[in-house]
Amino acid sequence: MIALSSDYLLFELATGENVPFSAEMISVELVDAKDGGFDEQFVQEAAKGVFHYFKHEMGCETITVGEFAAALEKVLRGLSPKFPRRAQWGRTGAHVTESDLGRLAAESGAGCELFFFPLLREEMRRQLQQTPRLLRFRGLRECVMKLTGARRWSQPCSALADQIVGYLRQCLTADVKRDELAMLVE
Repeated sequence: MIALSSDYLLFELATGENVPFSAEMISVELVDAKDGGFDEQFVQEAAKGVFHYFKHEMGCETITVGEFAAALEKVLRGLSPKFPRRAQWGRTGAHVTESDLGRLAAESGAGCELFFFPLLREEMRRQLQQTPRLLRFRGLRECVMKLTGARRWSQPCSALADQIVGYLRQCLTADVKRDELAMLVE
């Protein structure tokens, strides 16, 4: 077993997979964060603070994504009473829609990013028609490994993962004109 670097935490995903992240690797995006009065840099710094708390104050080596999200929500709510509570996220419509990025990669074929991105855009539009409060895209690592054909995670894999997350952000801001919508990519 390989020892984990001192500046990393293992995040346990809903699939049971453990993925190492450093504080700098954590990307938190609040769609329409102006409701809470936070800019992107502020939210990133708050996420780094929560990471530090779990890693150094609590001495954790593994946490779930849910634990991290709950702690970050608590911090942000403490800093702004206008920040919406999780219970308020699902007031209308279906509150969580989920898509499997690995399935989309398999449908587009190995090494076929050309077909993957249009499929991803259509999947997001399909989800948005259900008026969700949370868009969840799972299987990013599996998706990237299928698209690149890699056996081990490498720099090109990281670059493609960043490209997919960036594309999802662009699609979300282009297609969504309402408040209180969050997106989770894991």
